[in-house]
Amino acid sequence: MTATEARATGIEEFEDVPVPPEHRRGLLSVSAVWFGFPMVLTCAIFGGLIVHSLGFGLGMLAIATGSLILMGYVGALSYLAGRTGKNFALTAAETFGRRAARIPSGFLATIVIGWFAFQTGMAGSILHDSMGWNERLTTLLTGIAFVAVTLLGIRALSVIGMIAAPFYVVLGLVAVGLAAADAPASPTSYQGSGALSFGAAVTLVIASFVDSGTMTADFTRWSRTGRAGFLAAFSAFPVGQMIALVIGGFVVALGGAKDPGADGGDFLGLLIDHGGLLVPLAVLFVFVNLGSVCTHCLYNGAVGWSQLTSGRMRRLTVVLGTVGVILAVAGIWSWFEQWLNLLGVIVPPIGAVVILDQLVLPRFGLGSNGRAGAVRWQPFAGWLGGSAAALLTHAFAPQLSDAVVGLVAASIIFTAACALTSRERAIIASDKEIPV
Repeated sequence: MTATEARATGIEEFEDVPVPPEHRRGLLSVSAVWFGFPMVLTCAIFGGLIVHSLGFGLGMLAIATGSLILMGYVGALSYLAGRTGKNFALTAAETFGRRAARIPSGFLATIVIGWFAFQTGMAGSILHDSMGWNERLTTLLTGIAFVAVTLLGIRALSVIGMIAAPFYVVLGLVAVGLAAADAPASPTSYQGSGALSFGAAVTLVIASFVDSGTMTADFTRWSRTGRAGFLAAFSAFPVGQMIALVIGGFVVALGGAKDPGADGGDFLGLLIDHGGLLVPLAVLFVFVNLGSVCTHCLYNGAVGWSQLTSGRMRRLTVVLGTVGVILAVAGIWSWFEQWLNLLGVIVPPIGAVVILDQLVLPRFGLGSNGRAGAVRWQPFAGWLGGSAAALLTHAFAPQLSDAVVGLVAASIIFTAACALTSRERAIIASDKEIPV
């Protein structure tokens, strides 16, 4: 379908075709979509958990390491998206094959709906614990609101990102200031409990956004160039995510968290305890902040499934959003730890093989070079091998990072498979040239 045909059929979000050049957006607009996405209360919780476990210095190093790894990972995929204008499903088809790409695309498009459900459930849980509100009713109404915002499309995501990011920075700094006022000692002297290893902490940082990070093309395909796509992702990783994680880490290191071993750097209670104007601002913050990540995840899932089913993005937003809200009300939030373990093990190898196949291996005469056909086995070997290596690491070497091991193993296995295939093709071609 051409860009003209796409406009004629009313495909405003370009679910099934690359975004035409004339519909691409400026760097500020695309960056606004990504920048505010990881600047979420969940990351403050994780940052606090990491500092609580490792201590201030080592905890901050783990945060920086995980964010920089995500920068390279998401940045490479965003560069590819900006260069081609293709969403993740269309990009995956060039690596896994036209038919086989439905497997990783459908998997990730479903995974992010789970993340939408977890974050929506988190909103209800936080407001119940902090304000005493009915948890299920709050979760239901919050989820409906998040679905409604997502229906507005990419423009709404850009606007909510512009609002959520500065809101987070302001209230986060207020929380750090309140904690510092009553701090018993310097944050640099904070000693960790040892609950997490350094590798596990790095995995926690990566797993927090590796699912939507892998599907970054759904956002950064709107960039005008590959460089602009990378810079848009850079605003989120490491910039936006590190701000969110570091604020949570400081809240814990300054003694501002009530239960850092369970709630990490959740600073909402700190704000509410000081009363006054901070109470309504804290409540509004929950809706805007978690609404930012929820709408982004739902958009990811709707775009992915619209491409797989040839449906419309907004119709699937309603269907998938309804499923997510039901899961949130049912209490899926209680399975959050297991969810993060799943993301750290299974998701990173998917992006690794796409990056290698379309950005690295073509320089050496390997990879699909846009000729993947219907099914291609090499990327599946990399994905499964990387996931297996990450799972074994999680079980038997918890001091290492599951996500990093999965990335490295998938890269090695996929490269070896492509090299082997290329060598076999060369031998077959050579045999055909020998006269009988």
